[in-house]
This record gives sequence, C-alpha cells and structure tokens, in this order.
Amino acid sequence: MLLILNPVAGQGKAGERQGEIRRLMSAKGLAFDLRLTERVGHAAEIAASAGGEGYGVVIAAGGDGTVNEVVNGLMIARAAGGPLPALAVLSVGRGNDFSYGADLPGDLEGCVEVLAAGARRPLDVGFVKGGDYPEGKYFANGMGVGFDTIVGLEAAKMKRVHGFMAYVLGALKTFVMFPDAPLVRLEYDGEVIEQRSQQISVMNGKRMGGTFFMAPDAENHDGRFELCVAERLNRREMVDLMVRYTKGTQAGHSKIKTMSASRLSIRAPEGGLIVHADGETVCVDGTELDVACVPNALSIVCDPGRVDRERARKRQADDQG
Repeated sequence: MLLILNPVAGQGKAGERQGEIRRLMSAKGLAFDLRLTERVGHAAEIAASAGGEGYGVVIAAGGDGTVNEVVNGLMIARAAGGPLPALAVLSVGRGNDFSYGADLPGDLEGCVEVLAAGARRPLDVGFVKGGDYPEGKYFANGMGVGFDTIVGLEAAKMKRVHGFMAYVLGALKTFVMFPDAPLVRLEYDGEVIEQRSQQISVMNGKRMGGTFFMAPDAENHDGRFELCVAERLNRREMVDLMVRYTKGTQAGHSKIKTMSASRLSIRAPEGGLIVHADGETVCVDGTELDVACVPNALSIVCDPGRVDRERARKRQADDQG
C-alpha cells in the first residue's frame, strides 16, 4: 500500500496526524509506504506512477481535494494501460463529502477499520471538458454550476473560519450579491432543457459542502450521474431550497428538476457559467461544458451499504421516538 498524505489538508491538521495514522495502521497489521505531497498536483503525480512501482492500493489521506488529485492520477495510469491500484481513503481533511457517498466513515479510525476489512467495489468517475480544462479533468464526487460554486469560492477566501461555518458565511455573502441566473441549454441522454438556471449539480456522490444532500439517492457505481437543476430563483426561494438540500428533500419542488444521465452538455450562449468539480474551480465565466460518466473506472476499498444501513437505523429510531 502507498499512502499519499496531504499535510496541509484540514488547515494543516492532517499533517499533524501522521503518528496516529501509523499507530492505527500498525494495530491492524497494515504495512504501507508514506509519501507527503509538496505542492498542488503532486498527489496526482505520485498516484499515476504507483501501479508501476508495484503498489496494489493507493490511499488518499486528506479531504476531497486530495481524493480528486489521487483519482486524476489513477485515471492517467488507467489511460496508459499499466497496473491500476485500488483506491482507498482516510478521511482527515476539511471536506469529506466523497467519503460519505462512497460508503466510508468520516473519521480516521473507522477508515482504517474499513481498509483492514478490505472489501471492494467498482467506482464510477466523472470527466468534464471545458473552461480551464479544454483537455478534460476527472472528478470523483460531483460538479456544481452556479450558486454553490460561488458559495465555495467565497468560503475559500475566509482565513479564520473553516468547515460548515465557512459555507454558511459564504452563502450569506452570495445572497447579498445574488448574481442573476445565466441562460443555459442542458442536453442529457437525448433530452433538452433551456432556461435560466440558478444552480446545476452533477452528482456522482450524494453530498456537497459537508451538509447539502444534492443527490441523496446517488450511487457512484451505477454508470450514471444524478442531476439537480434549479430554475431562476429569488432570495426567498433560494433560502427555502438550501434548507431542503440539508435534508435531501428538494425533489418535487416546483422549481427543481431531478433526473439521471450518463452524458450531458451545458451551453451558456451569453456566458456566465461558474463551475467547480470536487471543489476545484473549472471556470468562472464559461460557455461550454461536456460531461461524461466513466463507469467502473476504478476499484475502491469501502464498506458497501454503509449509508443505507445508517439511514435504516435512523428511520427505525425516528419511528420508535
């Protein structure tokens, strides 16, 4: 196993946990080599060469950004046709949305237990072309177009506030600005939607921003994305929807369309597409994006069915309460 640790993930807290990682892995009898990332893109470089160096599992230790880089590196190795290690994740970053959607715990100790158990399943990977990535970029959890991307950009500017509160404050600032919805033409699997759209979420996973369930029923191993498309909204409607997102109950809202797709294109003839993929900016004034799901692209070490079991326990507790 090769463990790729981003020491600055979680505002530097990930790097402080090296000793704890070694202790927990040793207690489970898991041997591994450790490499620390030194710059943006370094995790992708390390992951791309891991299979050729004889590693069978590559462990991404960090947040969603670290996972994204490792996935991009593994996809480079896949395209080259060389040995392809399985992906594993230790959730030690600020954002662990991918982990939730991939049936992984949000804590380090739980992730090590999953790694020791060794269960695996296929993992779909998203691919987006356009904006700052004319040759394309892979993503693991999801893409956001519009409002949530602006919120994320505003949250990233905050130096003293992190995690969920940074998103709350970023959302408040975005509400003050409240940019108009761009005109978009969304084509997916032979269907077309043309409208002004405040927000479009393209989900491989279930959650974004730590608490917003943009696609609560998404599965990252079914060969399809789940889409959540909001029409032009006013501030009151956006507040209502954000509350619904925290519960995953937006389906059925009069200004929300939900659907699934394996491929889609987004065109904005007047520009204005502000887009992120796994929290990384794709464009801030884009006009064209092409997105595809790559089914069964990788293998992931996880706890299959974890989220479904948690939901069932919660429903049972609610029924009894």
